[in-house]
Amino acid sequence: MLDFLKNHPFAVEAFFEKSIVLTFAIPKVELRTFIPNCLTLDTLNDKFGFIAIALVQTKNLRPVGLPDFMGNDFFLVGYRVFVRYTNTAGKNLRGLYILKSETDKTLMEHLGNLFTHYNYTTTDIKQTQQANQLNICSKKSDFTVNLDLILGEIPLPKNSPFKDWKEARKYAGPLPFTFTYNADLQEVLIVEGVRQNWTPMPIRVINYHFGFLQNLEVSYPILANAFIINQVPYFWKKGKIETWNH
Repeated sequence: MLDFLKNHPFAVEAFFEKSIVLTFAIPKVELRTFIPNCLTLDTLNDKFGFIAIALVQTKNLRPVGLPDFMGNDFFLVGYRVFVRYTNTAGKNLRGLYILKSETDKTLMEHLGNLFTHYNYTTTDIKQTQQANQLNICSKKSDFTVNLDLILGEIPLPKNSPFKDWKEARKYAGPLPFTFTYNADLQEVLIVEGVRQNWTPMPIRVINYHFGFLQNLEVSYPILANAFIINQVPYFWKKGKIETWNH
């Protein structure tokens, strides 16, 4: 009865204190099975598709128009596939398809699953920083990532399919659009994000482990890039729905 609420019925804003995104390359023939037919993979050289894992500390997340003090602070973890979608106007949109979302607070799980299709679950998140190294981990979600916070001229991750950071930056989330598909109604939900002062900086990943990637049962994902951005406002527009024409 209240399913319409899940379609992003109002605009939302937040402040990203920190957003770290690791992007992994996976052979496109294997990754294709994880997205609906209305979407196509956003590939590199028609060989690799990409999954982004975003680790985001948000502040004052709230519906647009409410004052800051009515917002809430959450840590969000998102697992997304880079995709493209051709809308009814014939425009090719580049964005992300949600596989799974996690948060450190039950409130966000309940609100996220009430107003979105992002499949939120609550998990434990621990952040520790020593000198110039940051560790973010979760026992429940079986992940850990160690990062070198000294920014500057750093090499691409070993075996990255990108030729340089300029090419790698094209696959630095979040992208302008996020898509959800309702197979029963054959409808695509499109949510547009608006970014300000968005300049991702390459960051060196010392080591990592994500149980989520192992559970996908695909060829070993290659860490292709990693970026960090600090202290930026973010805004999600109200969702738009259109019928997918086969």
